[in-house]
Formats: sequence, C-alpha cells, structure tokens
Amino acid sequence: MSFKIAILGFGLTGRLTALALSKVHQVSVYEQDDQHAANSAGNVAAAMLAPLAESVLCEQDIALLGLASIQRWQQIISELDEPVYFQQAGSLVVAHQQDKGDLHSFISRLKPLAEHTADTVSSAQIADLEPELAGRFHQGVYLPCEGQLDNQAFYAASYNQLVARQVSFNWHSHITLTGHKVNGQSYDFVFDCRGLGAKTALPSLRGVRGEVARLYAPEVNLSRPVRLMHPRYPIYIAPKPNHQFVIGATEIESHDTGKVTVRSALELLSAAYTVHSGFAEARIESLQSGLRPAFADNRPQVTREGRVISLNGLYRHGYLLAPYVVDEAISLMT
Repeated sequence: MSFKIAILGFGLTGRLTALALSKVHQVSVYEQDDQHAANSAGNVAAAMLAPLAESVLCEQDIALLGLASIQRWQQIISELDEPVYFQQAGSLVVAHQQDKGDLHSFISRLKPLAEHTADTVSSAQIADLEPELAGRFHQGVYLPCEGQLDNQAFYAASYNQLVARQVSFNWHSHITLTGHKVNGQSYDFVFDCRGLGAKTALPSLRGVRGEVARLYAPEVNLSRPVRLMHPRYPIYIAPKPNHQFVIGATEIESHDTGKVTVRSALELLSAAYTVHSGFAEARIESLQSGLRPAFADNRPQVTREGRVISLNGLYRHGYLLAPYVVDEAISLMT
C-alpha cells in the first residue's frame, strides 16, 4: 500500500527518511531552509562513525547500535546513483607525552563492543598506521572497527536521488502542524525530523553547539580519522577526499547559533598544527557552527502520536545512530 507522507525537515534524518519511504510512497518534504540545509547539524558534522570512541561518553547499547549502523550506511550509500566517499579503516587516538594521563583515562573508559576492541599502539605502530605522524607521538590507541563518510557528498547525492524519484519539495516553509495536516494539507503520515525546529512541540529539547573547520591541506596525508587527547581542547581530524580535512572538538552546551568565535578557531587550528605541521599552509575552506538537538539523557527518542511520528535528539551521535533511528520510526507506521 502506498501512503501520502510529509517529512518535516531536510537534515540528516529527513534525508534518510525520504530515501527509505520514497521507494514506495508519495513523499513531500518541508524545509525552512533551501535544499542544501547548510545550517543543519548533519551538514556541519565530520560524519565519523566511531562507536568505540563514543562508548566513552554513552551507554553500551547506544554504542552497539552505532556499530550496527555502519553496515546500514554501506547499504544506503550503495543505493545512491552518485558515489559517496565511505571508509572503514579504523581511527587513531594519540596524545603528546604530557597528556598521557588523558589518553589512559580514555582507554580505561572504553566499553566492550562484542569482539571489537581497542589496540594500544607504540611509536613504531603509529608510524605504520600514519607514516606522516612518525616521531610525533609515542603513545596511542587504534580503534579498527570505526569509519567515516563524506557528509556533504551524501547531502548532494541524496537530494539528487530524491529529485529523480519525483519527491515534492517545499523550501523556505514556515511549518504549521495540526494533527496530520501540514500547512492545511492532509497526509496519511507525518514524520517530524526538524531537530531543534521542533522545540515548540518538544520543549525538553536543548541545543548542543558544535564548531568545525574545513581545510584544504595538500601537504597533509592522513588515511583515517585521528583524535588528539588534550585536557583543554581534544580535537578530531577527519580526512575527506581531495586533501579536505574536517577538524572539530568537543561540544558546547549552548543555544548560540552565531558564527565560530576567534578563540574556538585558534584552539582548533593550533591543536591541528601540533598533530601535523603541514596544516600551517592549509587553506581554510570554511568555519562552521551548528546545534545538535538533545534531550536531558542524551538519547534519541522516536514517538508516535496519531499519524505523526517524531524522531529527534540524536545529540552528538547523528551519523552513528541515524539509520537505526529512521528504521525504528518507519516501523511505527505499521
């Protein structure tokens, strides 16, 4: 049976929901921005798939769901007409000598994920994994199960795929949701994927700010995401195709939607330089900030009220959990 479905929001979960449902159903998308959704958390993110590293900060069941989502991402990307960079070559966590306590603390808080474990690595092993880091770090841990994808390529490819499927788009929409009517139009089901845009309906939502720098660094060659443990500004460096690198840090409890501050930019770029001096000559492609939607327990919520299905609160686990959360939401249609 084919349903008439509205999807509110065209960020990460909105795109995944539209991709899944448009195979069978008539789908209309409502978005307050344009097709690029440049301000959505999914567009700003580094799109790392890091269940083992994230297990330090989340419950084990969340990390295990994230581990399962890595295979779902491969399936999702394989169904797109345009290629999207995907990699599962693990991630590397390093620390300078003076910060070895932070590294040991990180290792001690890793949760077991079935047969997937973390491997402590020496200076020589770090050099084998990332030759350009040879001699820079003498201690680290390798997380072989982890991966990443190119989020901006996914945003572009998913939109083009949905256009080909004749999905209806309503850009710059001020959304009024009354029962299962969107802006007065009746639908069989409504999927609310608006993130913080749904705060009126979900007042317990809060924003968690993230800030990233996207660099073009032709002098840097890293083959997998690298995390730097540091007491003040731990960062991650995610290599993308064509010498693009996304550099980000931990989250900030804030609803501020303003641009990246000078302090944040200096800390991000300075820390990246301590990892690899080749970043000194990198070109800054963009400095972006975004708000991740989160509930008090930092766990996602999927609910159904009548014909309205809401999925929200993915916190910092957007790419890690989105396929699972979308699958759960779609299952509520039955």
